[in-house]
This record gives sequence, C-alpha cells and structure tokens, in this order.
Amino acid sequence: MAATTSRKRATKAAPTTTLVLLVRHGQTPTTGASLPGRAPGLHLAEAGLAQAQAAADRIGGLKEVDAVYASPLERTRETAAPIGKAAGQRVKADKGLLECDFGEWTGAQLADLRKKKEWDTVQRYPSGFRFPGGESFPEMQTRMVSTLDRLGSAHRGKTIVAVSHADPIKAAVAHALGTHLDLFQRIVISPCSITAILQTPGGPVVLAVNSTGDDLKALVPS
Repeated sequence: MAATTSRKRATKAAPTTTLVLLVRHGQTPTTGASLPGRAPGLHLAEAGLAQAQAAADRIGGLKEVDAVYASPLERTRETAAPIGKAAGQRVKADKGLLECDFGEWTGAQLADLRKKKEWDTVQRYPSGFRFPGGESFPEMQTRMVSTLDRLGSAHRGKTIVAVSHADPIKAAVAHALGTHLDLFQRIVISPCSITAILQTPGGPVVLAVNSTGDDLKALVPS
C-alpha cells in the first residue's frame, strides 16, 4: 500500500501554468515628452510614486506572488520596490525586461522625433525599423517574450510580477494575442497599469491589458 501511494505521488502532474503580471513603471518627469530609453538617472515623479504604491496595493491583495522582477533602470526599480514589499519578495533585476535600446534617439524630444520621416515607419511599419545605433522592434519583442518565457518556466504554478516599460510590454501583448508587430502601436500601456498573461502549455492567455483599477482576484480564464 505504501509503495502504491508513493507511486501515485510521484506521478502527480506538475503545475503547468504561470500567471505573469506585467507592470509598466510609474510616471516620470519626461513621460510623454521625451524618449529616455536606457539612459540612467531618471526617477519617478511624485505622481509616479503614488501610482507605484497603488499598483502595490492591488497586487498585495493576491494570495501569493512568488517573485518580483524589474528592469535594472531606476524608474522600474522604484516602481517595483513597494510591489516587492507588498508581496513579501525581494526585487530581482533582469536585463531582459529593459526598455528598447533607442540608440541615437535616446533622450530626444518626442515633438522633434515626430517631424522625422522615419517616425511614420515607427508607427505603421515597426517590424521593419531599427533605431539608429540601437535595437530593432523585432529584436525587442524576441528579447521580451523569451525573458517572460524563462521567468515563467522558473515559477510554474505561481504568480510573478515583471516591471518593465511600455514598448516591451506592448510587444509582449501583441505576441500573446497573435497580433502582428506592425499593429502593436494600437495597444495602450499606461504608467503603472497591470497586464495579466497566463502562460499555459497550449499558449498564452491574455486576461487583462492596461488594467488600472480592476480587482486582480477576478483575473481567471473564462
């Protein structure tokens, strides 16, 4: 009888899904005005700090969060700090969650970039665009999706938080929805919004996008 019980325990199916909560960093002094990219030294504005705490309060209402990851930049780590505290987890930096490398466009004013002939390509044909001296949109999407796959695989059966940036999150959502990258600019990811993707053996299931006030406990597959 003991041997039979042992075999039953050994053959019990391992967890196969991971709930990934993607959080964009909070508002900064440059949000909507410039393209800071990966340049260091950009911190959250007062409004961003309040947004981060609100996101932490929402995530803290979940029963268990197994890990909190963040892009290494200051604004993402500052957003992740209250989330990690609410979840009882130490925040781990992961370079795979970094902002897109905007190369020579880093730090440029959006008003000036919109005047460039390349701007229309960025909006309408991003899959064919590479930032001068930087990353292409397909490279960014591949990096972000593979990072989330790696992190999800390390926490099967659990919930994790990944604090990142607008474009990488938009690209991950497009991939999860099976939407072509050229349409990813139609997705809106607001500061400190929460996007929920359930990783399953049959593919990703998008539970919420750009959520800023819903009860996270209601995020379950229909």
